[in-house]
Amino acid sequence: MTGRIWMKTKSKVALSALTGVALGVASTELVPAETKPVAYVIAGNLVNNESGYANEFAPAIAKSIWAAGGKLLVIGGKTIPIHGKAIPRIVVSQFESLEKAEAWANASGTKAAFALGEKYAILNDFIVEGAAE
Repeated sequence: MTGRIWMKTKSKVALSALTGVALGVASTELVPAETKPVAYVIAGNLVNNESGYANEFAPAIAKSIWAAGGKLLVIGGKTIPIHGKAIPRIVVSQFESLEKAEAWANASGTKAAFALGEKYAILNDFIVEGAAE
Protein backbone atom coordinates (compact mmCIF):
# COMPACT_ATOMS: atom_id res chain seq x y z
CA MET A 1 0.00 0.00 0.00
CA THR A 2 2.78 2.42 0.80
CA GLY A 3 4.32 1.85 -2.66
CA ARG A 4 1.09 2.91 -4.37
CA ILE A 5 0.81 6.12 -2.34
CA TRP A 6 4.46 6.86 -3.12
CA MET A 7 3.87 6.35 -6.87
CA LYS A 8 0.75 8.55 -6.82
CA THR A 9 2.67 11.28 -5.02
CA LYS A 10 5.57 11.03 -7.50
CA SER A 11 3.13 11.18 -10.40
CA LYS A 12 1.39 14.25 -8.99
CA VAL A 13 4.72 16.02 -8.40
CA ALA A 14 5.91 15.17 -11.91
CA LEU A 15 2.61 16.30 -13.44
CA SER A 16 2.75 19.55 -11.45
CA ALA A 17 6.31 20.20 -12.59
CA LEU A 18 5.43 19.54 -16.25
CA THR A 19 2.39 21.79 -15.97
CA GLY A 20 4.56 24.56 -14.51
CA VAL A 21 7.10 24.22 -17.32
CA ALA A 22 4.35 24.23 -19.96
CA LEU A 23 2.75 27.34 -18.46
CA GLY A 24 6.12 29.07 -18.27
CA VAL A 25 6.87 28.32 -21.92
CA ALA A 26 3.40 29.44 -22.97
CA SER A 27 3.66 32.70 -21.07
CA THR A 28 7.02 33.59 -22.65
CA GLU A 29 5.52 32.97 -26.08
CA LEU A 30 2.54 35.21 -25.35
CA VAL A 31 4.42 38.10 -23.72
CA PRO A 32 6.89 39.68 -26.14
CA ALA A 33 10.37 40.36 -24.83
CA GLU A 34 11.11 43.99 -24.06
CA THR A 35 13.38 45.44 -26.71
CA LYS A 36 15.54 48.51 -26.69
CA PRO A 37 14.41 51.28 -28.98
CA VAL A 38 16.40 51.78 -32.15
CA ALA A 39 18.46 54.92 -32.64
CA TYR A 40 18.56 57.29 -35.56
CA VAL A 41 21.35 59.52 -36.75
CA ILE A 42 19.86 62.58 -38.38
CA ALA A 43 22.09 64.85 -40.43
CA GLY A 44 21.07 68.19 -41.90
CA ASN A 45 24.06 69.26 -43.94
CA LEU A 46 24.59 72.58 -45.72
CA VAL A 47 26.63 71.52 -48.74
CA ASN A 48 29.05 74.06 -50.22
CA ASN A 49 30.83 71.74 -52.69
CA GLU A 50 28.35 69.32 -54.28
CA SER A 51 30.95 67.38 -56.26
CA GLY A 52 33.30 66.77 -53.33
CA TYR A 53 30.38 65.93 -51.04
CA ALA A 54 28.87 63.42 -53.47
CA ASN A 55 32.10 61.84 -54.70
CA GLU A 56 34.25 61.76 -51.55
CA PHE A 57 32.26 62.30 -48.37
CA ALA A 58 29.00 60.46 -49.14
CA PRO A 59 30.68 57.13 -50.05
CA ALA A 60 33.01 57.31 -47.03
CA ILE A 61 30.26 58.04 -44.51
CA ALA A 62 27.92 55.44 -46.06
CA LYS A 63 30.66 52.81 -45.83
CA SER A 64 31.18 53.61 -42.14
CA ILE A 65 27.43 53.34 -41.45
CA TRP A 66 27.13 49.97 -43.20
CA ALA A 67 30.29 48.66 -41.49
CA ALA A 68 28.73 49.48 -38.09
CA GLY A 69 25.50 47.63 -38.93
CA GLY A 70 23.50 50.78 -39.68
CA LYS A 71 20.97 51.32 -42.44
CA LEU A 72 20.54 54.41 -44.58
CA LEU A 73 16.86 55.36 -44.57
CA VAL A 74 16.96 58.83 -46.15
CA ILE A 75 19.70 60.01 -48.48
CA GLY A 76 19.14 63.63 -49.43
CA GLY A 77 15.79 63.20 -51.15
CA LYS A 78 13.44 66.08 -51.92
CA THR A 79 12.76 68.13 -48.79
CA ILE A 80 9.52 70.06 -48.31
CA PRO A 81 9.69 72.53 -45.43
CA ILE A 82 6.73 72.77 -43.07
CA HIS A 83 8.23 75.27 -40.59
CA GLY A 84 11.48 77.14 -41.08
CA LYS A 85 13.88 76.81 -43.96
CA ALA A 86 14.55 73.58 -45.81
CA ILE A 87 18.00 72.15 -45.19
CA PRO A 88 19.40 71.11 -48.55
CA ARG A 89 20.72 67.68 -47.58
CA ILE A 90 18.94 65.49 -45.02
CA VAL A 91 20.32 62.05 -44.24
CA VAL A 92 18.75 59.61 -41.75
CA SER A 93 20.35 56.34 -40.74
CA GLN A 94 19.14 53.73 -38.28
CA PHE A 95 21.09 51.71 -35.74
CA GLU A 96 20.01 48.81 -33.54
CA SER A 97 20.48 50.85 -30.35
CA LEU A 98 21.67 54.15 -28.95
CA GLU A 99 24.91 52.47 -27.87
CA LYS A 100 25.61 51.18 -31.39
CA ALA A 101 24.94 54.61 -32.89
CA GLU A 102 27.32 56.21 -30.39
CA ALA A 103 29.96 53.57 -31.10
CA TRP A 104 29.63 54.34 -34.83
CA ALA A 105 29.93 58.10 -34.18
CA ASN A 106 33.08 57.59 -32.09
CA ALA A 107 34.78 55.12 -34.46
CA SER A 108 37.98 56.27 -36.15
CA GLY A 109 36.58 55.60 -39.65
CA THR A 110 33.55 57.76 -38.93
CA LYS A 111 35.68 60.58 -37.54
CA ALA A 112 37.88 60.44 -40.64
CA ALA A 113 34.79 60.60 -42.87
CA PHE A 114 33.45 63.58 -40.89
CA ALA A 115 36.79 65.39 -41.29
CA LEU A 116 36.51 64.84 -45.04
CA GLY A 117 32.89 66.01 -45.04
CA GLU A 118 33.76 69.24 -43.24
CA LYS A 119 35.71 70.26 -46.34
CA TYR A 120 32.51 70.14 -48.43
CA ALA A 121 29.67 71.02 -46.05
CA ILE A 122 28.62 72.37 -42.70
CA LEU A 123 27.70 69.14 -40.91
CA ASN A 124 24.88 69.00 -38.35
CA ASP A 125 24.53 65.47 -36.99
CA PHE A 126 22.42 64.20 -34.11
CA ILE A 127 21.73 60.82 -32.54
CA VAL A 128 18.10 60.42 -31.51
CA GLU A 129 16.64 57.50 -29.60
CA GLY A 130 13.55 56.10 -31.29
CA ALA A 131 10.20 55.63 -29.59
CA ALA A 132 9.79 52.45 -27.55
CA GLU A 133 7.46 49.92 -29.17
